[in-house]
Amino acid sequence: MPFARIPVFHARVGTMPLKFFLKLYARLTGLTALVVFLCVLLFTGINSVRSQFWHERFPEPLMRWLAAAPAPLQQYHWLSSTVDLRMGAASRFNLSPVALERLGYGQVVGIDSDVGYRVLVTGLSGEILQLRLNEPYRDVSETIGLIFRWHLDSASADDRLNVASQMARSLNVEVQTLDDADLLPDSDVLDQVAERGLAFYTDESDGCGRVIVQLSDGELYRIDMPAGFDPWAWPVVLLLVLVLGGVLAVAVFLALREVDSNLRTVESVAVRIARGEMSARVQAGEGTLVTRLASSFNGMAEHIQRLVQVQREMIHAVSHELRTPVARIRFGVQMIEDCQDESALQRQLDGIDGDIQELDELIDEILTYARLEQGGPVFSLQETSVTDIVRQVVSEQQMVRPELSIEGNIDEVSERWALSDIEPRYLHRAIQNLVGNAGRYAAGKVLVSCHFDEDNCRVDVEDDGPGIPEEDWEKVFTAFARLDDSRTRTSGGYGLGLSIVRRILYWHGGHAFVSRSDTLGGAKFSLVWPRKKPVDSIV
Repeated sequence: MPFARIPVFHARVGTMPLKFFLKLYARLTGLTALVVFLCVLLFTGINSVRSQFWHERFPEPLMRWLAAAPAPLQQYHWLSSTVDLRMGAASRFNLSPVALERLGYGQVVGIDSDVGYRVLVTGLSGEILQLRLNEPYRDVSETIGLIFRWHLDSASADDRLNVASQMARSLNVEVQTLDDADLLPDSDVLDQVAERGLAFYTDESDGCGRVIVQLSDGELYRIDMPAGFDPWAWPVVLLLVLVLGGVLAVAVFLALREVDSNLRTVESVAVRIARGEMSARVQAGEGTLVTRLASSFNGMAEHIQRLVQVQREMIHAVSHELRTPVARIRFGVQMIEDCQDESALQRQLDGIDGDIQELDELIDEILTYARLEQGGPVFSLQETSVTDIVRQVVSEQQMVRPELSIEGNIDEVSERWALSDIEPRYLHRAIQNLVGNAGRYAAGKVLVSCHFDEDNCRVDVEDDGPGIPEEDWEKVFTAFARLDDSRTRTSGGYGLGLSIVRRILYWHGGHAFVSRSDTLGGAKFSLVWPRKKPVDSIV
């Protein structure tokens, strides 16, 4: 088989896929963006309605005061220097049917237009009175201050407080005289009062507007206006918090319900496995929050099922393997009693010693296989020359089997890439098992070949024996398995050597497989593993 076509097998690694994080973060980001977008829409919508309502309710007392005047344009003509006050038929103001209907009900209507904010109300004569404002809060406050000043200047000194009190109730403001120096505003505001006779400012303590007016005799009055429009009023903030908390609570509830459902699935499978259904598995699907848990759980369940199956097979096979040497030992002990001479006694003792050695080797093989099968040893991978290990195994086996020709075939390319991340002791054991196995069945020659490149390592062990039928290529790696043809019990072994080889390669992230040798005609065993330890290696 050409080296370029060799399949490379890697161990499955239980790491969380990157797409799991991407999906999780995408969901969190999408949910956050959705909640923020919802809150912005809600905040904008609520404040749009609140703003419209406030801009109509705030100037309403002023508009009704003006509408109640017999001739507002003539009576308050001096307001034209400050605000745009007009009066006329409805057709003059280009109003919508809804606005006309509301005006017909006697309501104050506010309209935001390109030329400023317009406030309209129906006067006593049935005509429409319009006040156009550039800065509604400031303009309305100053207009109220001008009306206060005009009426208070027209009233007698004794009647001013009474007039001021009546006007304050009608215009929904508070008014007081500034006869206490502590109540006076900053000098900048007083300078505006001295220049214009009126000044508007916002009090930083409560955010409310104040209007200072100076009468003709120099007396100062302060008019306290209602609070301006606050988009961050506590009811709005509370509503946003409730909406945000509600959406997040629903999202968390749905997520936890999904997690709970998946965890219940895992729990039910765990209960089934505890009852003996070792084939039960979790079906969690892809992209769920417990996909990794389900994958790990299924891997654990498969491993447990395999261990239980291996344990059963091992108990059965061990009990079978132990019978023969134990029976021979018992027979040898009985024969010792009948031995008449020293030579016969020594033969029986040598036979018993051989049987004990066979038991010792069997126990060593069983312990090694069990250690590899039940999770593997603690591998300490280190960069080691594989070609040196191959040469060592070939030299050792040649001394054990001098009647065979055991050769190593290592080309220059393989020698260049000989260093690999391996556990030298176990890889030596794997190659030794293959060469020893080939030596038992070879007619006269065993060939060990190395094929290494930058990414992978491959070691082939071929013999010129009878070979293995293709239908038994997987069976030979099964623990305690023996074939019915030439590879029988008479050839030695316990059926664990090749199983140990495959497990060693598994823990190296590779694979062991068998085929037919094109060179020698017998069996060909191949070991393939990655030359360098993967970043996410399990060993």
